[in-house]
Amino acid sequence: MYNLVSFAGIFVLMAFAWILSANRRVINWRVILWGTGLQLILAIFIFVLPAGSKVFLLINDAVVKLLDSATAGIRFLFGRLALPPGTRNEMGEESLGFILAFQALPTIVFFASFMGVLYYIGVMPRLIKIFSRIFTRLMRISGAESLSVSSNIFVGVEANMTVLPYLGTMTKSELCTVLAAGMSTTASSVLALYVFILQSKFPTIAGHLVSASILSAVAAIVMSKIIMPETEKPETLGFEVSPHYQKESSVMEAIINNANEGIKMVIGIMALLLAFLGLVALIDFLLMSAGLRLNSLIGIGMDWSLKGLLGYLFYPFTLLIGIPVSDAFEISKLIGERAVLTEVKSYQDLAVLLSTNALKDPRSAVIAAYALNGFAHFASLAIFIGGTAALVPHRTKDLSSVGFRALIAATLACLMTAAVAGTFFTEGSILLGR
Repeated sequence: MYNLVSFAGIFVLMAFAWILSANRRVINWRVILWGTGLQLILAIFIFVLPAGSKVFLLINDAVVKLLDSATAGIRFLFGRLALPPGTRNEMGEESLGFILAFQALPTIVFFASFMGVLYYIGVMPRLIKIFSRIFTRLMRISGAESLSVSSNIFVGVEANMTVLPYLGTMTKSELCTVLAAGMSTTASSVLALYVFILQSKFPTIAGHLVSASILSAVAAIVMSKIIMPETEKPETLGFEVSPHYQKESSVMEAIINNANEGIKMVIGIMALLLAFLGLVALIDFLLMSAGLRLNSLIGIGMDWSLKGLLGYLFYPFTLLIGIPVSDAFEISKLIGERAVLTEVKSYQDLAVLLSTNALKDPRSAVIAAYALNGFAHFASLAIFIGGTAALVPHRTKDLSSVGFRALIAATLACLMTAAVAGTFFTEGSILLGR
């Protein structure tokens, strides 16, 4: 029954996006049909076909082994602080428990360097061009936005560098797609952080997050083209374009440059968490103080925290993507929390729910992992608009005007991805664990 709910949710979410559309008279049916079809085909390959499951598990194991390699440097630098919960080092010292700053965040530096090496030897440009070709030919969107969306499957805001020659002349619809794709997908370097947080309770989480990023890239095209349909003629419509990037002079330079970028990313994430967690704690204090008085006056037990209020807002969407009623409010609070506190905090709270067996149905964790996989929050809206505007300052006004619509499109894209995963979920799937 819940699989059918998830399947219906795919189309209800698109209908909701159409209600919010900037021009409801313009509907690109080719994008909608091919975009939805591609997601369903990919989900069938992953969840249903035995060969797809084997590929999925192979990717999962590869990411986990890379993560194990990444911890070598962390253990050398931080010693006992780097030990995961329940482990000991060679000297017999026990772990001090999970410490985000010393165990998970440093993995970003390793994966940033690793991605830099893959770019240098030409692996990433080839992969990006394959996805770009598929999007351009099947959905008939511009080559520039296809390339940007494809890049976002693997990297973050720096994906816009691959289409730098075209950013200045993109239409508003193209800009909306570029921003939405950036906020609905997850950079490979940050993906390692989520794997580290959830792996002990969710062994196949790496494979799920990789597939979620690919699905969300397609969903971002669909949702952005519904919310901000194309009414102009893009310069690269129907044409394939090649990635624009500056190649380092050596592998060592690629490692060094990207390690430095990884450090900047770690500091940025820490700064956001410090600022937002503190501000939200202050807002929660004010809301809870007023809410407790109101509860006593009208005799209800409403949760007045910011997380709780956003949970009420996202509750219908949580039911729509196929989360069982027994777990719906807990998951809706995580989705709402992501909008304000970033997906890092949401994944941490999901890990807590799993470790305490607070979720009653295994499908809830799987669908939540897909729904939370993306940068669809207010902090990233500023990051992506600011980062892109820095490349093309004369488009700042246009970027600002489509920014909030792009955030809505990205949020709906993540929910659509979760609904697709929920459509093919089975409790007997080998993808739940080993």
